[in-house]
Amino acid sequence: MCEFVFNRMCQTRPGFDSVEFAAFRNTDIQDLHRSLKGYTPTPLLSLPSLAAELGVKEVRVKDESHRLGLNAFKVLGASYAIYRFIKQEWERRFGEPFEIDNLFDGQAGQALGEITFCTATDGNHGRAVAWMAARVSQPAVIYVPENTVQSRVESITKEGARVIVVEGTYDDTVNRVARDAKENGWQIISDTAYPGYLEIPAWVMAGYTTMFREIETALASVKEPGIDIVFIQSGVGSFAAAATWYYVTRYGKNRPKLINVEPCDADCLMESALSTDGEIRSTQGKQNSIMAGLNCGTPSVLAWPIIREGMDMFMSVSDRYCEKAMCRYYYPSGDDPGIISGESGAAGLAGLLALCQEESFAGAREKLGLNANSRILLINTEGATDPVSFRKIVGQKA
Repeated sequence: MCEFVFNRMCQTRPGFDSVEFAAFRNTDIQDLHRSLKGYTPTPLLSLPSLAAELGVKEVRVKDESHRLGLNAFKVLGASYAIYRFIKQEWERRFGEPFEIDNLFDGQAGQALGEITFCTATDGNHGRAVAWMAARVSQPAVIYVPENTVQSRVESITKEGARVIVVEGTYDDTVNRVARDAKENGWQIISDTAYPGYLEIPAWVMAGYTTMFREIETALASVKEPGIDIVFIQSGVGSFAAAATWYYVTRYGKNRPKLINVEPCDADCLMESALSTDGEIRSTQGKQNSIMAGLNCGTPSVLAWPIIREGMDMFMSVSDRYCEKAMCRYYYPSGDDPGIISGESGAAGLAGLLALCQEESFAGAREKLGLNANSRILLINTEGATDPVSFRKIVGQKA
């Protein structure tokens, strides 16, 4: 059953000035992404027919299924984190500045030697780490939970990485990577933070902000965000934290309403929002949603403080709404473009559909001010990363 809760801890003007969040203020984030071969901003699409059906002014979709041929946004974070790690190692060892232009010319690899990058993943982040590791001529070992579908495993191995399947959940996989990396001297590039491991997840989150800068450029807005409500799907919360940081620091009290969307079966951020002390809680669900990339049991310790202070509302959605969203993207009405969206990619639209259609959400609609003048932003974070599931749900090949 879909549920929601407004964030009683949300602040009008939260401050994210502590050293843990310094990476967000780096000035080289977009420069790194522009240096990647094949980089181009992903499209921001307008869905006027869907907007009319739902009774709102605009629905726009940032379509990340086109991102660098990887069909998902995760490469923005993984690429920036690997670049920053190599830069840091170079400058620590040699005391000389390391420029982006040096990243792909072979000098870093020859001077620094072999660096094995590793991570835990439900699919997209691991593939992104493997992709970037290959670009800088370094090996990668990617760990996946046992319920990861074969197509996602194959997409990672095609990037040249070794894949290790771990018995258990995503959280079990994170723990296994931490142990193995320590034993083997490997470097973890994780999008979730935990005690003692904060710097690299901060780089990952900072990398995601390129997407929101692209959105703002496309909207040609300077003094206002150009949108009223943003739906942001979450696993451990790194992407949601990046969105929250961006809109809070960019627009302060004039920011759009931010809505976090999770599967009913993996709602760790909602559980944390409901906690009496405002601290992290794990989901009570079994983490078996079809939204595989969001099947995470515990929030990132770095992401949660940002989300806690800046997110307006948390909601959990059923797989049924996810399936409806995938089909609505693929089979548009009127002049709306068709969009190929995987299960996790469609979660934002699933949240919007639930908000507009569920009777139990009437109070939420009123409090959010959802009406005929509302401008909605959705993020399609992935394409059809599981072709078998996609065809089963949508009835067509991607």
